[in-house]
Amino acid sequence: MKTSFQQTILVTGTSSGIGRAVAVHLAREGYTVLASVRNSHDAEALQQLGITRLIPLHPLDLTLPEQIKTITGEIKTRVEQKVIPPLYAVIHIAGGGQIAPIELMDINGFRNELETRLVGPVSLLQKLLPLLRQTRGKVLWIATPGLLPVPYVADIHAPDFAVNYLARTLNIELQPDGIKNILVRCGGIDTPSPERSETHLNNMLKRWPDERLRIYKARLINLQNGLKSFNSRRTAPEEVASTVMHILKAKHPRGRYPVGYMSKAGALFEMLPQSWVDAIFSLRERKGSAR
Repeated sequence: MKTSFQQTILVTGTSSGIGRAVAVHLAREGYTVLASVRNSHDAEALQQLGITRLIPLHPLDLTLPEQIKTITGEIKTRVEQKVIPPLYAVIHIAGGGQIAPIELMDINGFRNELETRLVGPVSLLQKLLPLLRQTRGKVLWIATPGLLPVPYVADIHAPDFAVNYLARTLNIELQPDGIKNILVRCGGIDTPSPERSETHLNNMLKRWPDERLRIYKARLINLQNGLKSFNSRRTAPEEVASTVMHILKAKHPRGRYPVGYMSKAGALFEMLPQSWVDAIFSLRERKGSAR
């Protein structure tokens, strides 16, 4: 297998959190890392780290087809002109998410998340798979245990249901080409995203119509209280970076890797019949609402 110094990795969503940790770790280990961000400020922040093999790419907003076209064109040109090593992996991390009942979700935010987590990554792959086919490379999808019906986080978990499908289907379609798709199933990871989601929720609690908020307010406050304990146990994003490093070096990687607080419990739940899981989460929600 080629050494990391002869491989380029594209990582999306590297302005903070898991994306940044993964990009920095891989670059320090010798990979040439193309770290995509949406704005110049974040690109400059990455540049200022002074890591030679960490190359910021901007702007790349995965909801904007023209930016995807431009960036993928630049990657192809750099590879063809041997400015960077051949593309070996694409790691999909970009995304965020809101906490809200489905009835009260910001529909534009939900649409944006679907574009960022699903449509944009598929468009990206359509243009980059010819390069990955040349290296028999890998595609990593960073997701939650998305097959669980966790209430009030549909904006996060619904795309993960689809990511699960995409990765498994691509494994079948691309098997003859030797391109492996791997799911990295993250539990609680210590990133800025939970704090941003809670801030968004607090703002929405002030803006939602009283007649609908009345239905959910006590449940959402109970959720917030539960998240305080959960958040204190979150795993450092560097653990995800180490897992990603292991996957990239593995000759025969598994299809799924759990990482982070409660990730193994999530994997266990996914093995149970869906009717059991739905009943367990319904009972959990009823008990929480009754407090």
